[in-house]
Amino acid sequence: MKNDVNGVALGVFIFFFLAVTVMGFMAARWRAAENANNLDEWGLGGRSFGTWVTWFLLGGDLYTAYTFVAVPAAIYAAGASGFFAVPYTILVYPLIFLFLPRLWSVSHKHGYVTTSDFVRGRFGSKSLSLAVAVTGILATMPYIALQLVGIQAVLDVMGVGGGENTNWFIKDLPLLIAFGVLAAYTYSSGLRAPALIAFVKDTLIYIVIVVAIIYIPIKLGGFDDIFSKAGDWLSSDNPKTGAPRGALAPGEKAQWAYATLAVGSALALFMYPHSITATLSSRSREVIRRNTTILPLYSLMLGLLALLGFMAIAAGVKVDNNQLAIPQLFEDMFPDWFAGVAFAAIGIGALVPAAIMSIAAANLFTRNIYKDFLRPNATPEQETKVSKLVSLLVKVGALVFVLGMDKSVAINFQLLGGVWILQTFPALVGGLFTRWFHRWALLAGWAVGMVYGTMAAYGVATPTQKHFGGSQKEIPGIGEIGYIGFTAFVLNAAVVVVLTLVLRAVKAPDGVDETTAADYKADAGDPGVKADLPPATAGTSGGH
Repeated sequence: MKNDVNGVALGVFIFFFLAVTVMGFMAARWRAAENANNLDEWGLGGRSFGTWVTWFLLGGDLYTAYTFVAVPAAIYAAGASGFFAVPYTILVYPLIFLFLPRLWSVSHKHGYVTTSDFVRGRFGSKSLSLAVAVTGILATMPYIALQLVGIQAVLDVMGVGGGENTNWFIKDLPLLIAFGVLAAYTYSSGLRAPALIAFVKDTLIYIVIVVAIIYIPIKLGGFDDIFSKAGDWLSSDNPKTGAPRGALAPGEKAQWAYATLAVGSALALFMYPHSITATLSSRSREVIRRNTTILPLYSLMLGLLALLGFMAIAAGVKVDNNQLAIPQLFEDMFPDWFAGVAFAAIGIGALVPAAIMSIAAANLFTRNIYKDFLRPNATPEQETKVSKLVSLLVKVGALVFVLGMDKSVAINFQLLGGVWILQTFPALVGGLFTRWFHRWALLAGWAVGMVYGTMAAYGVATPTQKHFGGSQKEIPGIGEIGYIGFTAFVLNAAVVVVLTLVLRAVKAPDGVDETTAADYKADAGDPGVKADLPPATAGTSGGH
């Protein structure tokens, strides 16, 4: 971004980075169990977190550096269409209030660590479980990469790493160091590390947003001037497209796109493995229910955060990469020391979710690929060792992705990840409420949704990109522009229902359901409920 280093901001950033690094390694001793060599301890924090820790962990998990950078960047680039993130985070919490407590209960009862564990146990299908696991890993990888993009954006604005002509190793050395530290304390402390660091991360983010929403408008002449300047800028033509850059409010033609993107994103959010990992780490069913009622406080924060996009326009921020708009706004508007605090909030906001995501992806590989297909008799110690190693490989893959590909490609693959992960909704949420869906129908619906979603996204072009240029396309049969993921989900659900009717009619065999109706309401302390129980190998049909 620039060649001169902001020494004061960098010093503050390094202070907070070192502080959370120490916390990350110390977390290994926080609530440590006598035997830490099992996935319940390393991958789920011992399933011991209460309301307060779970709230910070889920917030740190869902509201990432990418959120901090990308949501206001979308508004900076196109206007109010970027606000879709606010209604979708409002929609998601009543939705998860219905199904997350049920998932927690059955997972706690049977010792499930991943969503694929549940799908395998519920439908008796390793193929369906494998499909859910592979989808989760694929969708998570670019998400981790984007957290590293967030760190890189902050480093660029601070002038760390030199200019564009600097040797690649020197330029990317700060990111390599941050990656190495993240990998080390995640390997050592597991989920306890991001859980502890999340306290610092969310506190910093709240402080930065409160200050920004008061301090920056005062410097820019108030919100009247901000909205006036933003409206004028967004209504002017983009020289690359010849069309207006955006609008302060979505027009009539954009309403389908806005609505389907909000609803589809809400359905997808808690399908991501890292969301489920954070959920299953809590100690009781009531903790989950309580969190779904207080997590909307983050939506208030997100709404305020989104306004920073308009402020960047009004402040005259000019960047080639929209993802740099908010870091550059902080650099331009804040005193150097507080810019360092803001950059630390973004940087730590990348470390927390990246750690959880890598753990979640590693757990999926270990439980639903390594153990189910490669080594069925693996001991808990072997599972933990494999999961630790895979968490490192996942981070390396994300790092290579960031360093070797254009950043816009990374963003588009993350959008594709949202399309993919939404296709696991029928198997997971459907399975929590009914056994009627047939396992083969669910697998076929997943395949149809994945193929359609991928091909449709591949065909989206922009003036600067031939393929994967976005996540919106014309909805077949309606003629309106909508979110590809939601269209793929509707096709998926239709295939599941139709094929289930056919398979039930021909009496196709069901898999063995190892769960019972009571399992979905079980709580910690109930007879027979233990966090360290291995998944059962047989059972009776659940009957619900």
